[in-house]
Amino acid sequence: MPPTPTPHSSSTRRAAYAAELAQGTDRFHEPRREDCPWCGSKRLRTRLRTPDLVQRKPGTFVVDECADCAHAFQNPRLTAEGLAFYHREFREDVHDGFVVRLLGSRGHRGRHHAAARALLPYTDPESWLDVGTGHGDFPAVAKEVHPYTAFDGLDLTRRVERARAAGRVEEAHRGRLTDPRTAGRLRARYDVVSMFHHLEHTPDPREELRAAMTVLRPGGHLLVEVPDPDCVFGALLGKWWVSYGQPRHLHLMPLPNLLDELESLGCEIVATDRREPHIPYDLAGALALALGRVLPDLDAPWRTTPPSTLRRRLHTVLTGASTPLLASASALDHTLAPLLRRTRFSNAYRVIARRGA
Repeated sequence: MPPTPTPHSSSTRRAAYAAELAQGTDRFHEPRREDCPWCGSKRLRTRLRTPDLVQRKPGTFVVDECADCAHAFQNPRLTAEGLAFYHREFREDVHDGFVVRLLGSRGHRGRHHAAARALLPYTDPESWLDVGTGHGDFPAVAKEVHPYTAFDGLDLTRRVERARAAGRVEEAHRGRLTDPRTAGRLRARYDVVSMFHHLEHTPDPREELRAAMTVLRPGGHLLVEVPDPDCVFGALLGKWWVSYGQPRHLHLMPLPNLLDELESLGCEIVATDRREPHIPYDLAGALALALGRVLPDLDAPWRTTPPSTLRRRLHTVLTGASTPLLASASALDHTLAPLLRRTRFSNAYRVIARRGA
């Protein structure tokens, strides 16, 4: 467990955030776009307006949707400074642990197994790059399906270096795939490149796909999984739909758009799937976000004042009382999953594409 912050460190961080937020949050946003970043259409509508429901940092975020191609995107988009601010102290380990608790450890591993098996009919790869690998959870499981494959990982954070130290990946590359130095160093090295829930975080998904083509060998395969913006839960749950992921998700791409882009890059689409990639956590995730709004992190340094002892005790009691509610919602997600994954309630899709010669 991380060490408990001392009063001095908490007050120092709180003062630093107060000084930073005194300048306002508008500076964290680029100018609003008047056209779709995917097709250029100016027929935009507001699909969502929401605060940061995970960390509860100040700010409001808008997701617009194109009336012509249905691409959804954050508008105005966060600047590099804004992304750094809203990612700061965003504890990836807590988020990953939350997903594991909702799915169960077997369910989490099962998703990775299924994704690795999806490549079996098409290739027997010697080398595989997992982009946005984090702690290397996917390569660690995929080795059981592809025991003769060398798995490397790429990530923006130091987690990839810890994954290498733990033996989950053979080579750890820290940075962006779109960095010319990275693409040049890894040019045509891999038989497979995978991106699991990665593209939605990137400023330019098309640039990311072009970079993937650079590091793939001719005839190599690209495996992509992303949230499905056509999921009915998005309309029913609104801002409480976890896949909106504001402010960290910058793009939500409909399946036809991604297929068209891959084909324009000279790829052959060999498989698409909306069933298996479905993650059964929509109801529990919505409940968790709602509870987080009622029971926010009392020690967050961007809160204006520290909590009183009474409020801290009440927070502890209410948090404990909410545990059975989350467990029930998670059980309902898993019970409904076999049915929902066969309908438009499926919340994610997978594409496997083969790079042309």
